[in-house]
Amino acid sequence: MSTESLTHGLVPQRLARIRQLMSREGIHALLVPSADPHLSEYLPGYWQGRQWLSGFHGSVGTLIVTGSFAGVWADSRYWEQATQELAGSGIELVKLVPGQPGPLDWLAEQTPEGAVVAVDGAVMAVASARTLGGKLEERGARLRTDIDLLKEVWTDRPRLPDQPVYAHLPPQATVSRVEKLAKLRESLKDRGADWHFIATLDDIAWLFNLRGADVSFNPVFVSFALISQQQATLFVALDKVDAALRAVLEQDGVTLRDYSEAAAALREVPGGATLQIDPARVTVGLLDNLGSGVKLVEGLNPTTLAKSRKSLADAEHIRRAMEQDGAALCEFFAWLESAWGRERITELTIDEHLTAARTRRPDFVSLSFNTIAAFNANGAMPHYHATQESHAVIEGDGLLLIDSGGQYLGGTTDITRMVPVGTPTAEQKRDCTRVLKGVIALSRAKFPRGILSPLLDAIARAPIWAEQVDYGHGTGHGVGYFLNVHEGPQVIAYQAVAAPQTAMQAGMITSIEPGTYRPGRWGVRIENLVLNREAGSSEFGEFLAFETLTLCPIDTRCLEPSLLSQDEKDWFNAYHAEVQRRLSPLLEGDALQWLNTRTMPI
Repeated sequence: MSTESLTHGLVPQRLARIRQLMSREGIHALLVPSADPHLSEYLPGYWQGRQWLSGFHGSVGTLIVTGSFAGVWADSRYWEQATQELAGSGIELVKLVPGQPGPLDWLAEQTPEGAVVAVDGAVMAVASARTLGGKLEERGARLRTDIDLLKEVWTDRPRLPDQPVYAHLPPQATVSRVEKLAKLRESLKDRGADWHFIATLDDIAWLFNLRGADVSFNPVFVSFALISQQQATLFVALDKVDAALRAVLEQDGVTLRDYSEAAAALREVPGGATLQIDPARVTVGLLDNLGSGVKLVEGLNPTTLAKSRKSLADAEHIRRAMEQDGAALCEFFAWLESAWGRERITELTIDEHLTAARTRRPDFVSLSFNTIAAFNANGAMPHYHATQESHAVIEGDGLLLIDSGGQYLGGTTDITRMVPVGTPTAEQKRDCTRVLKGVIALSRAKFPRGILSPLLDAIARAPIWAEQVDYGHGTGHGVGYFLNVHEGPQVIAYQAVAAPQTAMQAGMITSIEPGTYRPGRWGVRIENLVLNREAGSSEFGEFLAFETLTLCPIDTRCLEPSLLSQDEKDWFNAYHAEVQRRLSPLLEGDALQWLNTRTMPI
C-alpha cells in the first residue's frame, strides 16, 4: 500500500481511534517516540508505532497527539519527506530547529495543570522520562508510563523478528567473549557495581561476539543482557540459538534465558545490590521491575566506549573491507558510465547494480543501510529513498548523489559520492567544491586526544560558512565494526551536547560528510570514513589525526578546481594516488580503466 493511500485513509481513522482511547483513560496528550525497548535507531516492524500511526516513514521523528492537535517533530533531513507523507493526514510537521522547543519542551509548555501525558514506558529512556516527568510536575501535570494504547488499535502488528543468531568468529573477531566479559567485570568493580544491565543491541552483539539479522542492515539481534561478577545471562528467543552455539556459550560462562524473562530477572536482583545502567539507553518500563532496595550506578555503558575503540588488529580488517568495498564501487561506476545512453537508468537501477557489485565481494554480508540514490531535486532530501511508486529517471543534466554502504565480516562501510549527469552547472560545481573543501579541512586536522567530538564540527563547516552556506545535519557519526553504521559515543555535530563521553580516543571510526542542500533543485554530500590515529605528543599533550579509510575516487567533473588552494589540491591528489595504489590490484578491464582515469591528478 502506498504512503499516499495510508495518509488519505487509514491514518485519520487510526488517530480517531487513539483519541477515543485517550478520552477513556483521561489522557490529555499521547507521546509516541521512534523507539523500542532497546532504544535502537533502526526499529523492527513490531515497534514501528510512530510510523504506523502517523504515516511518516522517516527513521527519526516524534509524534504527539492531543484531542485537538497532532504533530510530528522532525529535523531538517526529513522536512521534505514529512511534508509529502503527512499531507492530508491531519498531522502537522513541526520542524526541529536548534534552539527551538523540542517535543518534550512543547509538552511541558502546552500541558494544562492537572492533565496526564502518556507514553509507553517500555520504549522511553529513563533519562527522557525523568526530564519530561520533572517538567510536567512543575506545571502540576503528570507523566504516565504504564500504558500502551497502540496495543488496542494495532491489530495487525508485525511479529517479533525471528532470525537466527550466529557467532562472529576469528580472525575478524579479534578479542574473545571471555576476555571482553573479564574486562567488563573489571570496569564494573572500578565503578562499585555488582550487576550491569544492557539493553542496547550493538553493545550486546559486540560483548558476546554474536551477530544476527533482526534489524534491517544492522547485524544485531533482539536481546537483553544481565552481568554480574559470577553470571552472564543473555535474554534471547531460545529457538534463535542452535544447540552447537548454545554449548559454546555455556562453555564460556554465558547462560541463555528467554527474551521475555528479562523483566523477571530484574525483579530477582537482590535488595542492597548495586546495578550499573545507562539512563539514556535503558527504558523506564524495564527499570520499574527493580526492587526498591536496588541502588543504581549511572553512566555510559562500559561496552559503548570499548567497542568504539577499534584495536590495531580490527583496523587491519577494516582496511581490507574498505578495499573490497572500493573495488565494488569502481566496478559499479564503470558499468554506470558504459550504460549512459544505452540503458534506461533510474534511481532504483542504481541501487540494484551497486548492491550486486558489493554482493560479489569476499566477506560481504549485507548493505549497512538503504542505498540513497537521489537525482537533482531528490538529492535535497538527505534521507531520501527511491521507491517503486516514486523515483526519478536519470537523464538530462544535473547531479546524482549516491550514499551507500556495506556490512562485511571485517568492517562496516558508509560512503557518499557525487556523479555528474550530462553537464553540471557552474553553481552545482561550486557547491560540490565547497563541500569537498569541508571534507579536506577536517580530514587534515590534528587535535588533542580527548577533545569533545562536537567541537570539531566547525572545522568542516568553516569553508562552507565562509560562503554563507550551511547544512542541517551533523558532520560525522561513529561507525561500528561489522555492527551499526551509526555508533556512539562520538558525534561530530555542533548541535550535539559536548558531554565527557564524546571525547575522541584512538581507534574510533567516524564519518566526515558535510553537505549543501537546495530544496527543489539539488543536494550535495561527500562522505569518507576516518580512523583516529595517534599523531605524537608535545609539551601540550598527546594529539590525534585522521586516517582516511574510504577508498573511492571523488569525481573531478563535479568540481571547479580553481576554487581549491594548492594545499587542498595536494591532499586531493595524494588521496587519489592512495586509492589507485590500493584498489588497482583488485580490478581489471573496464573497472581498472575507470579507476585510472578518475584518479588522474588535478
